[in-house]
Amino acid sequence: MKRFSTLELLIDDGGAATLWLNRPAVNNAFNAQMIDELHDALAQVETDSQVRLLVLRGRGRHFSAGADLQWMHASAQLGLEANLAEARRLSDLMHRLYTLPCPTLAVVQGAAFAGALGLVSCCDMAIAAEDARFSLSEVRLGLAPAVISPYVVQALGSRATRRYTLTGDLFTATEGLALGLLAEVCAPAALDDYAARWVGNLLRNGPQAMRASKALLLEVGEGGLSEPLRRRTEEVIAQLRTSSEGQEGIGAFLEKRAPAWQPAWQEVQP
Repeated sequence: MKRFSTLELLIDDGGAATLWLNRPAVNNAFNAQMIDELHDALAQVETDSQVRLLVLRGRGRHFSAGADLQWMHASAQLGLEANLAEARRLSDLMHRLYTLPCPTLAVVQGAAFAGALGLVSCCDMAIAAEDARFSLSEVRLGLAPAVISPYVVQALGSRATRRYTLTGDLFTATEGLALGLLAEVCAPAALDDYAARWVGNLLRNGPQAMRASKALLLEVGEGGLSEPLRRRTEEVIAQLRTSSEGQEGIGAFLEKRAPAWQPAWQEVQP
């Protein structure tokens, strides 16, 4: 497994990968090196057939303060073409995370500002500690949340995204829950336990079924109905029903036993 300077990638025996942003001294602010290492880490997850889900977290007090201001200052001294290349690299990273084949869960504590809110928005699900704070703070620096905006709109909705983009206001984890950015909020001391419960719940599910469901939902998008899309949905369910995983899952349910991908039949408490 490749070693990183700004990240830590851990993959357990059950197939749960945890990708830690690991620059706590600067509140996990990301720079060109971290962006490149995130690309490499996600590529490693993509190609590892044993990985069933990815958890994205931040070491230290904060998930991430967003872009490293020293890096941004240096970038501002470069020409337009160099800045365009850096923006494209970040844009490609967001898209790579958003379209990662396996399910993704962001676990947030402290600050998730600017581009870090983009990372959270690109994940399929997110949970946070009650003390988490979010902000699209770019306008305070004379900038815009440009490359993350499509993902933030999907996570927050158009109206809320306009508000927080144009004001730069902070919003709380409770407000993020109400907006749909977060699926659950908990006490800070309970965040690790909540994350473990979410991982355990996801690991109950068929690995290929989760990947197929995610891929299909990316095609479905906002749900606009078309004849080709209807045909595609029919193909997906037919393929899953006849797959070895689908056959195992149905058989296990009827026989009241754990499917092969689960170590034990276990009820997960809500």
